[in-house]
Amino acid sequence: MIQWPKQNDVLGTVNRGNPAESGLCTLCRADCQGKCETWMSSLVGRKLLYPRDFGIVTAGSSNTTHVGISYNSLRILGYNYGAYGLTNGLSNSADDCIFPNVNVETEFGSEVKTKVKVPIMTGALGSTFIAAKYWDSFSIGAALVGIPIVIGENVVGIDKEAVIENGRIVKAPELDRRIQTYLKYYDGYGAIIVQMNVEDTRNGVAEYVIEKYGDQVILELKWGQGAKDIGGEIQVTDLDYAIFLKNRGYVVDPDPTVPEVQEAFKSGALKSFARHSRLGYTDLTSFEQVRENFMTAIEYLRGLGYKRITLKTGSYGMEALAMAIKLATDAKLDLLTVDGSGGGTGMSPWNMMETWGVPSILLHAKAYEYASLLAARGKKVVDMAFAGGLAREDHIFKALALGAPYVKLICMGRALMIPGFVGSNIEGVLHPERRAKVNGNWDSLPKTVAELGTKAEEIFAGYYDVQKKVGVEEMKNIPYGAIAFWTLADKLTAGLQQLMAGARKFSLDQISRNDIASANRETEAETGIPFITDVQDEFAKKILLS
Repeated sequence: MIQWPKQNDVLGTVNRGNPAESGLCTLCRADCQGKCETWMSSLVGRKLLYPRDFGIVTAGSSNTTHVGISYNSLRILGYNYGAYGLTNGLSNSADDCIFPNVNVETEFGSEVKTKVKVPIMTGALGSTFIAAKYWDSFSIGAALVGIPIVIGENVVGIDKEAVIENGRIVKAPELDRRIQTYLKYYDGYGAIIVQMNVEDTRNGVAEYVIEKYGDQVILELKWGQGAKDIGGEIQVTDLDYAIFLKNRGYVVDPDPTVPEVQEAFKSGALKSFARHSRLGYTDLTSFEQVRENFMTAIEYLRGLGYKRITLKTGSYGMEALAMAIKLATDAKLDLLTVDGSGGGTGMSPWNMMETWGVPSILLHAKAYEYASLLAARGKKVVDMAFAGGLAREDHIFKALALGAPYVKLICMGRALMIPGFVGSNIEGVLHPERRAKVNGNWDSLPKTVAELGTKAEEIFAGYYDVQKKVGVEEMKNIPYGAIAFWTLADKLTAGLQQLMAGARKFSLDQISRNDIASANRETEAETGIPFITDVQDEFAKKILLS
């Protein structure tokens, strides 16, 4: 297994735990005191794009050997002339061709277009308790930045206050809280997306949402994810709650209604229960049956009034990937999220995460190939988002280029949760009276934060940008986690703009597979992206022989 470096001396960042390909620790803690690149970027923003200690250092690339097949084995290309995609009346003059003028807005959708300020979206934040604890930070941050956020599966099913009568939801306080928090700050960019699994479908989530919120909400059907090959899980430590979930229709392991299990819990030998969701399509045996079932479901949802419907699929393999692209295209869905192995989770069997499924870059390369087959037949291919272990601005560029022109967004899970943790911890220290409400984990500011300042205005590079957007009076209602979210998004935006300017691409629709190269022959063979010294080699020789 490739071991990623734990420390970056140039940026002054350090991983607390073992870093994954994304640059995040494999185990990301809400109480972490720093300081990986994403953690620090949530505080200092675009400053993390550059080496530290300017004026007393020089910095050089580590020139890491590119081994194996991963997004880190793709290189971003730059060019020495030209400029493409300038908008808003800008010309190709040197004064206009500057990276702040790069337009990173995007949109997705079949009939109804959803506008997005920055080409990222959150992963599905569902019934894991960490999503509920930090929802205000995540959702307000996403709304302010202007990107989509996904309410994941099972939010209604695990809500003790939700009321389900005759198989239909009549009251869903937690789901309402999540939707309404986002919509309060929504300004026309981004979207609130509600995901459905088997239990959500049975409980009438789709009917409840459309009746209460109409076309303000996008509905997402879930086939799977990259982190695991079974339904979603949470862990509960209360016997009565475990029995409640069992009665709600969930699989709870071990069974909390069994007397010997209850005795083991009371004695302390058993300390928690795992709640699982069901697998979908278990009664189907062929593509034809899946197609009929899927199209019937889409027709039903359209009949309810849904104008925008998306689909998320996991890293099952080539047949399922082809099914997802084909059916999403034929059904004129608005977005297909393709989540590869290497992604993250709130709770999944660890060795399942480590060993199952198709790694992201391989799945994404095949998604491009399959989409191209449909396009060659004259099909308008569904817009796509790529997901699975992506966290930095270079990941955004590479994934957009690998899937161009079909990929419109990059879905980030754990990376976009980190600012919520960091900001909430800081808010809990600076305002002890809010600590419980914001789920702060610190008693005092760690050195990693205190060296930046002792007030929010000093600590968060994006503080005054957020204040400008919402106003001085409203600023008191903005969680520090949302300010940190904005600050991280600003760093990702500036970094993406710089990479695009170097490639002479001043709008997202200009990014193409010609803007990346494979750093080894193995990656070339699997992705179809040419080896780096083969790119433009024929043009180089023509110049030399001219």
